[in-house]
Amino acid sequence: MSLPKRVRIVEVGPRDGLQNEPEVVPTATKIELIERLTDAGLRAIEATAFVSAKWVPQMADNAAVLRGVRRQNGATYAALTPNLQGFDAAIEAGATEVAIFAAASETFSRKNINCSIAESLKRFEPILSAASALEIPVRGYVSCVVGCPYEGAVAPHQAAAVAKTLYAMGCYEVSLGDTIGVGTPASISRLLDACAAAIPVGKLAGHYHDTYGMAIANIHASLQLGLATFDSSVAGLGGCPYAKGASGNVATEDVVYLLDGLGIETGVDLAKLAAVGDWISSALNRPNGARAGRALCAKTP
Repeated sequence: MSLPKRVRIVEVGPRDGLQNEPEVVPTATKIELIERLTDAGLRAIEATAFVSAKWVPQMADNAAVLRGVRRQNGATYAALTPNLQGFDAAIEAGATEVAIFAAASETFSRKNINCSIAESLKRFEPILSAASALEIPVRGYVSCVVGCPYEGAVAPHQAAAVAKTLYAMGCYEVSLGDTIGVGTPASISRLLDACAAAIPVGKLAGHYHDTYGMAIANIHASLQLGLATFDSSVAGLGGCPYAKGASGNVATEDVVYLLDGLGIETGVDLAKLAAVGDWISSALNRPNGARAGRALCAKTP
């Protein structure tokens, strides 16, 4: 299969990236991060999550972040909403899209959200019904699509079954999350073959963590199978709490660098994006996890 001519990048740094930061990130910094990302050309932003502030304190300012962002035409500002209460609050605050999440591993589901996979999917029905009535797009996530920290390897058909259910329930797209970053081009290809047999490949996205440095290789393998949407996090923000020392999300700069090199359009200005990565890394007092970002910023006087 020929490579796609254009790829859509879903920037998850403001939510998935910042939620694990040990120190509270100021609301103004979060807002500026989102605005800088859209200025660099990113048009799909996962801005925040409407979850319990007790369990995810970094997301306690969710409404303030959404209300404070200067909106750009053509950009979507999504929020993670695990229940109807979160959905209602997100819409009131101005979210233009919401996301729900399930797991391909029964043990992970029970450890993470205290219910079975089937129970978690049942809980999403009211959200999808409310979203449909308001014509709000819903994106689905599936965690642990390749491996689980508790169960080990996850069979492709398990992930495909959950993805198929989310799509059938009304999710316009299903993002496949290699949560602990154990995927390789071979295992990701088997996963995509199974999922594409159940869902059109154009409705799938890749969300690959870089724990073992395989994320870019996995993206390249996915491109060859027709995938054209990928999640990433500026400067590689985020980490995996289930794998000690894991680098977490693949850096958006590295993804854009790969795609630029392949002649694939993204609409993202890599130099501007690298500057955003350098800025947020400095603001958080942490090293920039993007290889391309580090290289480009080093060349900047």
